[in-house]
Amino acid sequence: MKFAKFPALVAAAGLAFAGAAIGAEDEELNKDYRTFMTGGTIAYGQIGDSYTSDLVMYLAGNQFMVMEELIQDFQAQNPDIATIYVETIPPGQILKNQILQQGQINGENTAQNPDLFASVNLGHLVKLQGKGIMADYMIYTHNKLELMVAAGNPKGIKGPEDLGRDDLVQSHPNPLTEGIFKFYGSQMLRDLGLYEKVTGNAECKSCWAVEGKTWFTSRHHRETPTRIENGESDVGIVWTTEVVYAEATGRGVEGVAIEPPLNQQDRVGYAIGALSTGRNAYNAMRFLAYLGTEQAQDIYASYGFLAATDGELKLKPIPAAK
Repeated sequence: MKFAKFPALVAAAGLAFAGAAIGAEDEELNKDYRTFMTGGTIAYGQIGDSYTSDLVMYLAGNQFMVMEELIQDFQAQNPDIATIYVETIPPGQILKNQILQQGQINGENTAQNPDLFASVNLGHLVKLQGKGIMADYMIYTHNKLELMVAAGNPKGIKGPEDLGRDDLVQSHPNPLTEGIFKFYGSQMLRDLGLYEKVTGNAECKSCWAVEGKTWFTSRHHRETPTRIENGESDVGIVWTTEVVYAEATGRGVEGVAIEPPLNQQDRVGYAIGALSTGRNAYNAMRFLAYLGTEQAQDIYASYGFLAATDGELKLKPIPAAK
């Protein structure tokens, strides 16, 4: 696997997921708040850097595994951008709790004006356009849904239809802040006629949607693999890229493919745009240009993402809200 070339990344991944080894859940979550420095140093959980870094990006959390290689390649080409603060958590949570209102991470205020914001739902950017703080966007990569199960698939799960089985404990992203479920996983379950059975029509996070049967996470990309490894869940809806990353870093899980169109691959596009309120407009434009390069697209593809087209990689006006 490609990850063998990057021992530092694999070591960091092991530390990030080994909650017992680092002693506290907040230390694990700090891996979603990183400051990258020219030369390769990475600082974790320095929330104040969101106010001072040379480039600040709040991005959909499911691309967390790409960031180290991507940002270090970008900084190697642009060494004057000495500090880049990157947050990778659910985009709905970012929009509601950090951009549209003052938010806090680990008890510290976090900047409301990142230079760039990315989501798996263009509607999030439409809201910012309606507020007059974002005008243009582009689609820079794609993804698809997959089922994550324990290594060896002991429950013999064959596909998403099995989510209707009564003998499975499930772990899914919550429908409030995690776009993977709010916009895509929920649609797949509705298409299968399983939405009510699997979710109980619950709308909550870090909760039992169906008691003892379906857990709704707060950050599925960290919780679901751990729940499956610990025997707390049998299966979870994730992105294909999360299965690729988990297997490459030695987690005790594997994937069960979901066939199109149920995997939503024709609908899932990662949309990114610059905020007019950001402090580093020039650096933001440099990063957007970089995302359209062959190097950046190859890095995303190596982690299981699907390439954007040349047309998608060009900035265009955000459509007005209907």
